[in-house]
Amino acid sequence: MLQQFGFTQYESQVYEALVTMDQPLDATNIVKRSGVPRAKVYEVLQRLGEKGVIMESTTDKKRLYSAVSLDSVIEKLKTDFQQNIKQLRELQVKQTPIDDRVWSLKGDHSIQSALKEMVQQARKSVFISGWADDLHSYLPFLEEKYKEGVVIHIHVIGELDTMIPSVSTLIPDVHHGTLERSRIVIVDEEEMLFAGVEDTDWQSIRTKSRSLVKFFTEFFYHDVALTEITEKYRDIVMKDESIRDVLMKLRY
Repeated sequence: MLQQFGFTQYESQVYEALVTMDQPLDATNIVKRSGVPRAKVYEVLQRLGEKGVIMESTTDKKRLYSAVSLDSVIEKLKTDFQQNIKQLRELQVKQTPIDDRVWSLKGDHSIQSALKEMVQQARKSVFISGWADDLHSYLPFLEEKYKEGVVIHIHVIGELDTMIPSVSTLIPDVHHGTLERSRIVIVDEEEMLFAGVEDTDWQSIRTKSRSLVKFFTEFFYHDVALTEITEKYRDIVMKDESIRDVLMKLRY
Protein backbone atom coordinates (compact mmCIF):
# COMPACT_ATOMS: atom_id res chain seq x y z
CA MET A 1 0.00 0.00 0.00
CA LEU A 2 2.75 2.46 0.95
CA GLN A 3 5.33 1.30 -1.59
CA GLN A 4 4.10 3.77 -4.22
CA PHE A 5 4.88 6.57 -1.73
CA GLY A 6 8.53 5.62 -1.28
CA PHE A 7 8.22 3.04 1.51
CA THR A 8 9.89 -0.36 1.23
CA GLN A 9 7.85 -3.54 0.87
CA TYR A 10 8.57 -4.58 4.48
CA GLU A 11 7.63 -1.12 5.78
CA SER A 12 4.35 -1.28 3.90
CA GLN A 13 3.59 -4.78 5.23
CA VAL A 14 4.26 -3.79 8.84
CA TYR A 15 2.17 -0.62 8.62
CA GLU A 16 -0.75 -2.55 7.06
CA ALA A 17 -0.50 -5.16 9.82
CA LEU A 18 -0.79 -2.43 12.47
CA VAL A 19 -3.36 -0.13 10.86
CA THR A 20 -5.82 -2.99 10.36
CA MET A 21 -5.78 -3.81 14.08
CA ASP A 22 -7.75 -1.94 16.74
CA GLN A 23 -5.12 -2.67 19.39
CA PRO A 24 -1.33 -2.39 19.69
CA LEU A 25 0.89 -5.32 18.74
CA ASP A 26 4.26 -6.51 19.94
CA ALA A 27 7.03 -7.57 17.58
CA THR A 28 6.07 -11.25 17.70
CA ASN A 29 2.51 -10.58 16.56
CA ILE A 30 3.69 -8.08 13.96
CA VAL A 31 5.89 -10.81 12.45
CA LYS A 32 2.91 -13.19 12.35
CA ARG A 33 0.51 -10.67 10.78
CA SER A 34 2.91 -8.96 8.37
CA GLY A 35 5.06 -11.84 7.16
CA VAL A 36 8.21 -9.76 7.71
CA PRO A 37 11.13 -11.90 8.98
CA ARG A 38 11.89 -11.55 12.70
CA ALA A 39 15.49 -10.65 11.86
CA LYS A 40 14.21 -7.59 9.97
CA VAL A 41 11.17 -6.48 11.96
CA TYR A 42 12.95 -4.26 14.55
CA GLU A 43 14.90 -2.47 11.84
CA VAL A 44 11.66 -1.88 9.92
CA LEU A 45 9.84 -0.68 13.05
CA GLN A 46 12.63 1.79 13.79
CA ARG A 47 12.43 3.26 10.27
CA LEU A 48 8.65 3.57 10.46
CA GLY A 49 8.99 5.33 13.80
CA GLU A 50 11.51 7.78 12.30
CA LYS A 51 9.09 8.45 9.43
CA GLY A 52 6.35 9.26 11.93
CA VAL A 53 3.78 6.68 10.82
CA ILE A 54 3.77 4.41 13.89
CA MET A 55 3.83 4.97 17.65
CA GLU A 56 5.52 2.86 20.28
CA SER A 57 5.14 2.39 24.01
CA THR A 58 6.46 0.12 26.75
CA THR A 59 3.94 -1.66 29.00
CA ASP A 60 4.97 -4.25 31.60
CA LYS A 61 8.44 -4.41 30.03
CA LYS A 62 6.87 -5.23 26.67
CA ARG A 63 7.31 -2.86 23.72
CA LEU A 64 4.09 -2.33 21.82
CA TYR A 65 3.48 -0.66 18.48
CA SER A 66 0.42 1.07 17.01
CA ALA A 67 -0.18 2.68 13.64
CA VAL A 68 -0.80 6.38 13.21
CA SER A 69 -4.29 6.76 11.71
CA LEU A 70 -4.55 6.44 7.95
CA ASP A 71 -5.97 9.97 7.64
CA SER A 72 -2.97 11.39 9.49
CA VAL A 73 -0.54 9.45 7.31
CA ILE A 74 -2.30 10.68 4.15
CA GLU A 75 -2.04 14.27 5.40
CA LYS A 76 1.64 13.74 6.22
CA LEU A 77 2.34 12.31 2.76
CA LYS A 78 0.61 15.27 1.10
CA THR A 79 2.61 17.75 3.20
CA ASP A 80 5.87 15.92 2.53
CA PHE A 81 5.11 15.88 -1.20
CA GLN A 82 4.45 19.63 -1.30
CA GLN A 83 7.62 20.31 0.68
CA ASN A 84 9.66 18.11 -1.66
CA ILE A 85 8.23 19.97 -4.67
CA LYS A 86 9.18 23.30 -3.09
CA GLN A 87 12.73 22.14 -2.38
CA LEU A 88 13.04 20.81 -5.93
CA ARG A 89 11.99 24.16 -7.38
CA GLU A 90 14.43 26.01 -5.12
CA LEU A 91 17.21 23.65 -6.18
CA GLN A 92 16.46 24.36 -9.83
CA VAL A 93 16.70 28.10 -9.22
CA LYS A 94 19.91 27.78 -7.26
CA GLN A 95 21.54 25.66 -9.91
CA THR A 96 20.60 27.96 -12.79
CA PRO A 97 23.86 29.73 -13.65
CA ILE A 98 23.69 33.51 -13.89
CA ASP A 99 25.59 34.96 -16.79
CA ASP A 100 27.23 37.89 -15.02
CA ARG A 101 29.61 38.65 -17.85
CA VAL A 102 29.65 42.17 -19.28
CA TRP A 103 29.12 42.26 -23.02
CA SER A 104 30.08 45.19 -25.22
CA LEU A 105 28.07 46.19 -28.27
CA LYS A 106 28.88 48.90 -30.80
CA GLY A 107 26.89 50.69 -33.45
CA ASP A 108 23.76 52.81 -33.04
CA HIS A 109 21.44 50.50 -34.97
CA SER A 110 22.68 47.37 -33.17
CA ILE A 111 22.25 49.03 -29.79
CA GLN A 112 18.75 50.24 -30.63
CA SER A 113 17.76 46.71 -31.76
CA ALA A 114 19.11 45.21 -28.53
CA LEU A 115 17.26 47.80 -26.44
CA LYS A 116 13.95 47.16 -28.22
CA GLU A 117 14.41 43.41 -27.79
CA MET A 118 14.99 43.84 -24.05
CA VAL A 119 11.87 45.99 -23.67
CA GLN A 120 9.76 43.48 -25.59
CA GLN A 121 10.97 40.64 -23.33
CA ALA A 122 10.12 42.50 -20.10
CA ARG A 123 7.73 40.68 -17.78
CA LYS A 124 7.65 42.86 -14.66
CA SER A 125 9.35 46.23 -15.05
CA VAL A 126 11.30 48.56 -17.33
CA PHE A 127 13.45 51.50 -16.26
CA ILE A 128 14.52 53.56 -19.26
CA SER A 129 16.39 56.84 -19.60
CA GLY A 130 17.41 58.95 -22.57
CA TRP A 131 16.66 61.98 -24.75
CA ALA A 132 13.13 62.54 -26.03
CA ASP A 133 13.97 62.27 -29.73
CA ASP A 134 15.76 59.00 -28.98
CA LEU A 135 13.10 57.46 -26.71
CA HIS A 136 10.33 58.32 -29.15
CA SER A 137 11.18 55.27 -31.30
CA TYR A 138 10.80 52.94 -28.29
CA LEU A 139 7.53 54.49 -27.12
CA PRO A 140 5.16 52.06 -28.93
CA PHE A 141 6.88 49.09 -27.28
CA LEU A 142 6.88 50.78 -23.87
CA GLU A 143 3.20 51.72 -24.07
CA GLU A 144 2.26 48.20 -25.18
CA LYS A 145 4.10 46.77 -22.19
CA TYR A 146 2.39 49.29 -19.92
CA LYS A 147 -1.01 48.07 -21.22
CA GLU A 148 0.07 44.51 -20.39
CA GLY A 149 0.66 45.51 -16.78
CA VAL A 150 4.43 45.90 -16.86
CA VAL A 151 5.65 48.72 -14.60
CA ILE A 152 7.34 51.42 -16.71
CA HIS A 153 9.53 54.23 -15.34
CA ILE A 154 10.89 56.80 -17.81
CA HIS A 155 13.48 59.51 -17.31
CA VAL A 156 13.62 61.78 -20.34
CA ILE A 157 15.50 64.91 -21.38
CA GLY A 158 13.03 66.92 -23.46
CA GLU A 159 9.29 66.66 -23.98
CA LEU A 160 7.79 63.19 -24.44
CA ASP A 161 4.07 62.77 -25.08
CA THR A 162 2.98 59.42 -23.64
CA MET A 163 0.13 57.69 -21.81
CA ILE A 164 2.64 56.28 -19.31
CA PRO A 165 2.22 58.18 -16.00
CA SER A 166 5.62 57.56 -14.39
CA VAL A 167 7.77 59.99 -16.36
CA SER A 168 10.47 62.30 -14.99
CA THR A 169 11.11 65.11 -17.48
CA LEU A 170 14.10 67.45 -17.64
CA ILE A 171 13.63 70.39 -19.98
CA PRO A 172 17.17 71.40 -21.01
CA ASP A 173 18.19 75.02 -21.23
CA VAL A 174 21.37 76.80 -22.28
CA HIS A 175 23.19 75.53 -19.19
CA HIS A 176 22.60 71.88 -20.22
CA GLY A 177 24.49 72.25 -23.46
CA THR A 178 27.25 69.94 -22.27
CA LEU A 179 24.93 67.03 -21.42
CA GLU A 180 26.08 63.84 -23.09
CA ARG A 181 23.81 61.57 -25.10
CA SER A 182 23.15 58.27 -23.37
CA ARG A 183 20.63 55.49 -22.91
CA ILE A 184 19.87 53.25 -19.96
CA VAL A 185 17.41 50.38 -19.89
CA ILE A 186 16.91 48.00 -16.96
CA VAL A 187 14.51 45.10 -17.44
CA ASP A 188 12.85 43.12 -14.64
CA GLU A 189 15.68 44.25 -12.32
CA GLU A 190 17.66 41.42 -13.92
CA GLU A 191 19.40 42.85 -16.99
CA MET A 192 20.66 46.28 -18.01
CA LEU A 193 22.09 48.07 -21.03
CA PHE A 194 23.97 51.34 -20.85
CA ALA A 195 24.93 53.16 -24.05
CA GLY A 196 26.82 56.38 -24.68
CA VAL A 197 28.63 58.25 -27.41
CA GLU A 198 32.40 57.98 -27.58
CA ASP A 199 34.30 59.71 -30.38
CA THR A 200 30.99 60.27 -32.22
CA ASP A 201 30.19 56.53 -32.18
CA TRP A 202 27.61 54.77 -30.00
CA GLN A 203 28.99 52.08 -27.68
CA SER A 204 27.28 50.08 -24.98
CA ILE A 205 27.57 47.43 -22.28
CA ARG A 206 24.92 44.82 -21.53
CA THR A 207 24.92 42.50 -18.53
CA LYS A 208 22.91 40.49 -16.01
CA SER A 209 25.49 41.06 -13.29
CA ARG A 210 23.45 41.67 -10.13
CA SER A 211 25.86 44.26 -8.77
CA LEU A 212 25.83 46.26 -12.02
CA VAL A 213 22.06 45.99 -12.42
CA LYS A 214 21.67 47.32 -8.88
CA PHE A 215 24.23 50.09 -9.51
CA PHE A 216 22.52 51.30 -12.68
CA THR A 217 19.08 51.13 -11.04
CA GLU A 218 20.38 53.44 -8.34
CA PHE A 219 21.98 55.54 -11.10
CA PHE A 220 18.57 55.84 -12.73
CA TYR A 221 17.02 57.12 -9.49
CA HIS A 222 19.98 59.47 -9.11
CA ASP A 223 19.05 61.03 -12.46
CA VAL A 224 15.40 61.26 -11.48
CA ALA A 225 16.28 62.93 -8.18
CA LEU A 226 18.55 65.46 -9.90
CA THR A 227 15.83 66.23 -12.41
CA GLU A 228 13.18 66.77 -9.75
CA ILE A 229 15.50 68.99 -7.70
CA THR A 230 16.56 71.01 -10.74
CA GLU A 231 13.00 71.51 -11.98
CA LYS A 232 11.55 72.36 -8.57
CA TYR A 233 14.31 74.76 -7.56
CA ARG A 234 15.43 75.93 -11.02
CA ASP A 235 15.31 79.63 -10.17
CA ILE A 236 17.51 79.05 -7.15
CA VAL A 237 20.08 76.58 -8.46
CA MET A 238 20.54 78.18 -11.86
CA LYS A 239 21.11 81.62 -10.37
CA ASP A 240 23.69 80.30 -7.91
CA GLU A 241 26.78 79.88 -10.07
CA SER A 242 28.61 77.51 -7.71
CA ILE A 243 25.61 75.14 -7.36
CA ARG A 244 24.88 75.35 -11.09
CA ASP A 245 28.48 74.47 -11.99
CA VAL A 246 28.36 71.39 -9.75
CA LEU A 247 25.02 70.23 -11.16
CA MET A 248 26.20 70.67 -14.73
CA LYS A 249 29.14 68.35 -14.00
CA LEU A 250 26.69 65.59 -13.08
CA ARG A 251 25.12 63.34 -15.67
CA TYR A 252 21.36 63.29 -15.98
